[in-house]
Amino acid sequence: MTENSEDRLIIVIPAYNEESNLEEVVRQWHPVAQRSGKNSRLFIIDDGSTDGSWKLLGGLMRQYPCLRAVHKENQGHGATVLYGYRCALAEGADYVFQTDSDGQTDPADFDKLWKERGRGGLLIGSRVHRMDGWQRVLVTRTLRAVIRVIFGCRTEDANTPFRLMRADQLEQVIRKIPENHPLANVLMTVIYIRSGMGVTYYPIFFGPRRGGKNSLNMKKIVRIGLHAVRDFRNLRKTL
Repeated sequence: MTENSEDRLIIVIPAYNEESNLEEVVRQWHPVAQRSGKNSRLFIIDDGSTDGSWKLLGGLMRQYPCLRAVHKENQGHGATVLYGYRCALAEGADYVFQTDSDGQTDPADFDKLWKERGRGGLLIGSRVHRMDGWQRVLVTRTLRAVIRVIFGCRTEDANTPFRLMRADQLEQVIRKIPENHPLANVLMTVIYIRSGMGVTYYPIFFGPRRGGKNSLNMKKIVRIGLHAVRDFRNLRKTL
């Protein structure tokens, strides 16, 4: 697929109880959808929020013409990301970009990836400037080590919520990811590497969470690591 000024981009943003962040996140990312090609859209997937997120999104859709929002049952981040990818593919996206709803990524970094979209493979932001706390840095390092041991793949930042994908390649990749997998983006990075499609990293700024609470603690970090080892071992042969 070659670059085209009419390429249709769909930005996928999962959200769970992000009432305090959503308005600013939409304000930041909506212009990216508007300028990125004909019929490009910003999709926010509400993962069964229990706060006022869904009501807020209803009002925002009336203000922002490229915004679409979907409300679904709560399944967690990985399942919601996969749901968003499938929605984007069903809507006829040429390219799919994913980021998160906590306001930590900067739309100014998007053009680095968009200008090189024609190269294919997974284009992913590497969080070289991070302000999200040592717990999340530890998660990234843990996953990097687990991926190296289990899959033999070298990764910089396998789980970054800042990734651009060509739709036809993404469709192939998500077929190999188990339904509702909690570490869907991590597995996606591994599949791109092992399939030969490749991963290209671009340095990005990653700021502090704008609102809400960081839910990570040492207990959860250990649980993530143990779950990843067990799960990835089972998936190694099929991937």
